[in-house]
Amino acid sequence: MEEVVRARGHEHVSAEHASTLEVTGDDYLTPAGDCILAIEADRVPADFDPEFVAACQDPEATITATVEAGGERATVTGRGDPDLTFESERSHVCRTSDYVDDRTVMVGADAAAGDLDRDLVAALADGAEATFTLAVER
Repeated sequence: MEEVVRARGHEHVSAEHASTLEVTGDDYLTPAGDCILAIEADRVPADFDPEFVAACQDPEATITATVEAGGERATVTGRGDPDLTFESERSHVCRTSDYVDDRTVMVGADAAAGDLDRDLVAALADGAEATFTLAVER
């Protein structure tokens, strides 16, 4: 089961954060947003199918996030958690930690923004169109 989000990069994408990565529906990005990979997401977690959300709430679920832009691609894998609500109307956050809030779409991620290939980051910083795909397997 998967959910696909379309967004775009921005000149302030730096992807330096060590524990999170984020795709936001906001239409702006400041240099302080060092975890944000893309802006203007066409969908937010609150838009996701309830079946997808339920699958992600299984602590045994494997959740994979794939970010594609400018011909580059990165995959981050984490897990589900019973506390994931997918209620955010603003952004999707993948976390290496176990912290959960309404924006969290994955915990225990094996990578964060700072771990991503710099060619992908450069494409996003050039404003490339981006696809953020979340897939869940139980």
